[in-house]
Amino acid sequence: MNIIETDIPDVKIIEPDVYSDSRGYFMESWNAAKYEAAGISCRWMQDNESLSSRGVVRGLHYQLPPYTQAKLVRVIRGRVLDIAVDIRRDSPAFGKYVAVILDSENHRQLFIPRGFAHGFAVLSDEALFQYKCDNLYMPAYEGGIAPDDPELNVDWHIPAADRIMSDKDRKNPFFKVAELFDASEYMCNA
Repeated sequence: MNIIETDIPDVKIIEPDVYSDSRGYFMESWNAAKYEAAGISCRWMQDNESLSSRGVVRGLHYQLPPYTQAKLVRVIRGRVLDIAVDIRRDSPAFGKYVAVILDSENHRQLFIPRGFAHGFAVLSDEALFQYKCDNLYMPAYEGGIAPDDPELNVDWHIPAADRIMSDKDRKNPFFKVAELFDASEYMCNA
């Protein structure tokens, strides 16, 4: 497997080894020993899957302490633009984001540590999106940032008029008034 560093050192792109032949392909989507050797040593607590159509923008989501979450995300079918925004106030990358194309052809994964808001935009007719979380989802502890926040200025690759978003995501606050906290509150479960 190949690990690609991003502009934010804690966020990593993973290119798993994919073995293809006339029958299809095989890959390990998680191997604790290999990922730990690459610096990713979370204990996964929950797997999630979503199916979305072209133009859907989900996010930017995160959870508040003590239910912050690291995520390992990938696309099973389709293509998405995946976004991870650093929301750790004491981070040198505070307010910056990583944008990565994930699809069913490149098989890439994105590791997003605790302390990041996460979202994605569907660029194909539909996308089957899967992700592991190292902490359980707790609705009372969820936070969000408006996807169209002018300060973050995320290029979703979808015109604003064509974005399909939930009412809840549309009502999320802008980055400068969202409830955020320090990196010390974001430790990964090892």
